[in-house]
Amino acid sequence: MNWQPLHDDMYAAAGGDKKFYREGVFVSGAAQGYLIDKKTAEQYNITNIAQLKDPKIAKIFDTNGDGKADMMGCSPGWGCEAVINHQNKAFDLQKTVEVSHGNYAAMMADTITRFKEGKPVLYYTWTPYWVSDVMKPGKDVVWLQVPFPSLPGEQKNIDTKLPNGANYGFPVNTMHIVANKAWAEKNPAAAKLFAIMKLPLADINAQNAMMHAGKSSEADVQGHVDGWINAHQQQFDGWVKEALAAQK
Repeated sequence: MNWQPLHDDMYAAAGGDKKFYREGVFVSGAAQGYLIDKKTAEQYNITNIAQLKDPKIAKIFDTNGDGKADMMGCSPGWGCEAVINHQNKAFDLQKTVEVSHGNYAAMMADTITRFKEGKPVLYYTWTPYWVSDVMKPGKDVVWLQVPFPSLPGEQKNIDTKLPNGANYGFPVNTMHIVANKAWAEKNPAAAKLFAIMKLPLADINAQNAMMHAGKSSEADVQGHVDGWINAHQQQFDGWVKEALAAQK
């Protein structure tokens, strides 16, 4: 699954459109950014990540006693890692914020435990993902804004400011199914299906939440797929019909 523009550098480095088939939009409206628990946000009036330049504010999120805020980042090698590291430097947070990159699921488990214990949390996440079903934005946690747009590489000229003036540091992304171009050319029906399928964010969140709740075996996931198709049978049949027509 390819995120655009988050994965633009990785996509280009791997060969881009010369090597890959990427048509249509599978998911739209995918968001990312930095969040803190709502209790701490309201207690200290924290709305912007730039406020963490203040050592007193940063220390609120210190989990290991070094005086710096400990921010949960993402897994090494992911597109978000490069953006987070770039922004930590661009926003002059290196002296007061320590970003931890590692196994995202394990780090998130620790973050949720801290949240449930009533302790301050500072983390990066994205939607669609089950995390926002556990720590709900607006109710349990709040998105932090950033002081100005700043992205690395291919994304450097993107203005992340929204029409309402808010700026959460990341552009809204679209998600795309990517396939080997040579394979796609030999399999036009499959390629067409990849281009026309669409999945709502809410449905992805719901399925992610079921997996997080323990329904994550291969049989469980197949059941989720079958259930979604049954609930959208007419739409699914239309996709298949259109895809098969591309093969003729």
